[in-house]
Amino acid sequence: MTRGYTARAAVTAEQDGPGRVRLSRLRSDGPLALRETADAVYLVGAAAGPLGGDDLELEIAVRAGASLALRSAATSVALPGDGESRMTVRAEVEAGGHLDFAPEPAVAAAGCDHRASAVITLAEGATLRWYEELVLGRHGERPGRHTSRFDVTVGGVPLLRHELRLDSGVHGSRAVLGDAGAVGSVLLVGPGLPREPRTGEGVSVLPLAGPGVLITATAADSAELRRRLMWGERLPVRA
Repeated sequence: MTRGYTARAAVTAEQDGPGRVRLSRLRSDGPLALRETADAVYLVGAAAGPLGGDDLELEIAVRAGASLALRSAATSVALPGDGESRMTVRAEVEAGGHLDFAPEPAVAAAGCDHRASAVITLAEGATLRWYEELVLGRHGERPGRHTSRFDVTVGGVPLLRHELRLDSGVHGSRAVLGDAGAVGSVLLVGPGLPREPRTGEGVSVLPLAGPGVLITATAADSAELRRRLMWGERLPVRA
């Protein structure tokens, strides 16, 4: 029998007057601990992991006109255990709301079997920055199995369906990631974004068929990955 944590955490941000936001819901559960600070809500790991067998879920709601930044206090490490581990984030942003989701990198440790998924629903007029980094194994080890999936809808219309699946037969393949040690992406949704595809060393900027841009990058390590993703975010908008 598979054993592990089953945890359901949640945060809701609401507008509380001009330029003010209040958290009407802030619920921690098991290893998912949420802490409010002056500039963001931080996800604090209250236990190691995720471990094989864990089923973790974070629900995020940003009401009309509100803005929420969500960060994490440290890197998360997917570890082997009894079966597959899962981390699901469900986010809903209403019209005029903004969500900036940018946790510290996740690490796929040797032997792990982890599935990370994000289901994001945006109303017309909502904006989003969704930033993710994945480090392929700890120092000197090969990564375990890791699947990451995005499902993003804007105004009831699909904007992005994206999945990256890594296992021992894929990592190291020149057709997928080559010898990269880290992979990441930034999804931007809103007005005033680049509408022409661009590429740089290890990074690509792909305008979507909708109000969004997907930036993807690979690199030897997390530091270089972050620099490449920042390059993509800072590209000027061409008239």
